[in-house]
Amino acid sequence: MNIPQDRAGWPAGFFVGQRASLPTAAQVEAFREVPVAHAGDCLGRSIGAMGLTAYHHSVSLTMCGPALTVRVRPGDNMMIHKAIELAQPGDVIVIDGGGDLTQALIGGLMRTSALAKKIGGFVVDGAIRDLAEWAEGVIPVYARGHTFRGPSKEGPGEVNVPVACAGLVVNPGDLVMGDADGVIAVPVDRLDALLPLVRAHADKEAAIRASNAAGSADPERFNALLRKKGCPV
Repeated sequence: MNIPQDRAGWPAGFFVGQRASLPTAAQVEAFREVPVAHAGDCLGRSIGAMGLTAYHHSVSLTMCGPALTVRVRPGDNMMIHKAIELAQPGDVIVIDGGGDLTQALIGGLMRTSALAKKIGGFVVDGAIRDLAEWAEGVIPVYARGHTFRGPSKEGPGEVNVPVACAGLVVNPGDLVMGDADGVIAVPVDRLDALLPLVRAHADKEAAIRASNAAGSADPERFNALLRKKGCPV
């Protein structure tokens, strides 16, 4: 499909763009085992989606794939259908629905399409419905809330543009990771530098966990911090 990549010719409020950069398959696989908490710690503990619920109801189901972003009018899912059509296997569809909970943006029928296309997951700053189907697992879905009320299909909406989703800025192609702790997005140009940091962080936590389990934790680890605050310990 020949889609123009500037806004000339598009009606106001409608646009479908392309992703300028994508993580490599090796990068995706390398981060697939990285906990979201470790990535967040190594990125300064200052970014991540807030206020989302994992509706797939599985603590073991994780998500890791390139972002395909969508911005929609609250309560309308026309361009989400377009995003599903364009999605490649493993893509994570990130939807800026303005946090509106009055109408669901995705439901069980769209889940069926997503499963057929092997989509890697959904992150929805808005509502979903058909919770029993999502609770079967298989495909991760994080959302602000839920309602039985269905959406309109009028538009407008935009695909593959920068979005703000539950406080998380996501650009098309960012690597989106999700697990039982939540969702985070990492720009492609930061992945190679971040990988050794999260691996070192995992080793550090493993050593602390082993020391805690053995009852040999060093009290000086926190006492030194307390003394810096003026506490007489």
